[in-house]
Amino acid sequence: MTSADWLTIGRIVGPHGLNGELRVYPDTDFPERFERPGERWLLKSGAPRPEAVRLLKGRFQTGKGLYVVKLAGVNSRGQAEALRDAQLMVAADDRLPLEPGEFHVGDLKGLTVILQETGEPVGTVNDIYRAGNDLLEVTLMATGEGSADQPRTVLIPFVEAIVPVVDIKQGRVEITPPAGLID
Repeated sequence: MTSADWLTIGRIVGPHGLNGELRVYPDTDFPERFERPGERWLLKSGAPRPEAVRLLKGRFQTGKGLYVVKLAGVNSRGQAEALRDAQLMVAADDRLPLEPGEFHVGDLKGLTVILQETGEPVGTVNDIYRAGNDLLEVTLMATGEGSADQPRTVLIPFVEAIVPVVDIKQGRVEITPPAGLID
């Protein structure tokens, strides 16, 4: 199986308490991925492929934007600490259906960002952050002929007024940024 066969649903950011619970930053809008027991997959940092794990229970940690989960076989803080930065995953064919205007985060990563007014490509979507409204993390292309400028990263509010077009099939998003957003 290749990386295209998996969907990352969250990243383990550290242990929670002493009994092997884990704090997970979600990369999905489907809370049942962390709350409903069952099989998940775990990709440890540096591992070539994920391994099957069993989610025993999970709950949302209000105010922190994190889930606290318990995996079978992880029973101490040390075992939990060893999983820091690992990714929780599901098989790609386990995608949940979306409503119109909703997107899987993994489908947005890597899309070309284009200015709608001119058709000019300006960058690439790296990630999505949840902060009230979702934010697209975009790496802007270096500007100017023979530019020595380092590419820089900006956060673009993922709202229809600023990102009116998302075309997964064409591999692009079109933006209408307000003055100063990407300058």
